[in-house]
Amino acid sequence: FMSDHPIRFFDSAAAIRHVGEGLLARTLPKAEWTHEAHLAACLWLLLERPDILPERDLPQIIRSYNEAVGGVNDDTQGYHETLTQLYIRGARRFLAGHGGTDLLSAVNALLASPIAPRDWPLSFYSREVLFSVPARRGWIEPDIAAI
Repeated sequence: FMSDHPIRFFDSAAAIRHVGEGLLARTLPKAEWTHEAHLAACLWLLLERPDILPERDLPQIIRSYNEAVGGVNDDTQGYHETLTQLYIRGARRFLAGHGGTDLLSAVNALLASPIAPRDWPLSFYSREVLFSVPARRGWIEPDIAAI
């Protein structure tokens, strides 16, 4: 987790939909599954896919995607439940305060928001708790600050 990465904004709503649809179809190239892509896909699901409930459906979507691109979901890599649920909560809260529902502006505003930096979860969790096997496997309540 580092915050000194330059923000890679999206240049079109089509590019965001490409990420989201590629995630669902398990065809998105692994190199395109960046931190920004994770956030964009979550917002896309919230804004344009009311048939998918991220809190319920995203865990299996991400696990399946990881396996499709040759990844592994185990105690040290792949899907992380606490991070996923935390970012879904953050994205929902961001949308509630954002106002507009234009996909491109919403995603790029999210990427410029306090939620976007890779170390944002460490505002709520110690490294020890966040990167533990129980946090990867299931939801763990924050040990530093309430969300």
